[in-house]
Amino acid sequence: MNKHASWIATPLILIAIVAIWEAYVRVFDVSPFVLPPPGAVWDSIVILLSEQKTYWNLWVTLYETVAGFVIAVFIGILLGAFLGKIRWLERTLNPLIVGLQVMPKVALIPLFIVWFGFGMTSKIVLAAVLAFFPIMTNTILGIKSVERGHCDVMLALNASRWSTFWEVELPNALPFILTGMEVGIVLATIGAIVGEYLGGSEGLGYMAVATLNAFDVNGMFAVILILTALGLVLYFLVVFLRRFVTPWHEAVQINK
Repeated sequence: MNKHASWIATPLILIAIVAIWEAYVRVFDVSPFVLPPPGAVWDSIVILLSEQKTYWNLWVTLYETVAGFVIAVFIGILLGAFLGKIRWLERTLNPLIVGLQVMPKVALIPLFIVWFGFGMTSKIVLAAVLAFFPIMTNTILGIKSVERGHCDVMLALNASRWSTFWEVELPNALPFILTGMEVGIVLATIGAIVGEYLGGSEGLGYMAVATLNAFDVNGMFAVILILTALGLVLYFLVVFLRRFVTPWHEAVQINK
């Protein structure tokens, strides 16, 4: 009973939020330029979804997000596995890694625009940079968390370092890597959208800025909700990947 409760509770919570939103707008007579009613936002969503340019901008944002995320996954896992295996190098580079993590990535957007231009490339790079760190750090943590006894068994069997990595260390690190990917896909989406906000001429982020400049508050809310739906779809795809790749893991078993 409890494991299916969320399928009922989540829609009810969403309905309650919309009802409270509608009631607040009506009771307090809120200006539609401040907070439009849900019905007006829904009408704007229908209008946007009937226009071809919306799907092109959706595709642009999706491409930038996924491309940046894939790059971050590849480099993050590769570098994370390397640093996880070489402990002294990981300890040496750790202050630099932490410094790069806390650096406000939005401040790098003008630099990326100078280097890569106003096109998709700068947004892909920003998405990759934001998604990279949680994937890399979780990969390092996963590699370091392997029990020493498992590696000793492989050593006793005269297994090569590659076999030990492929058969013991990587499977052990997969739950950590997938957790980093769940965070990474969210950050990649944010990176692509923020890049479009500040230096783009296409994409859903650019559409949000365009509706703001046109004082189309209904349209701006509609674009924000479409962006939210896109982010949710990408996040749940990574969650599904976790269930598919690591069905044996405790976190997956608990959520079944």
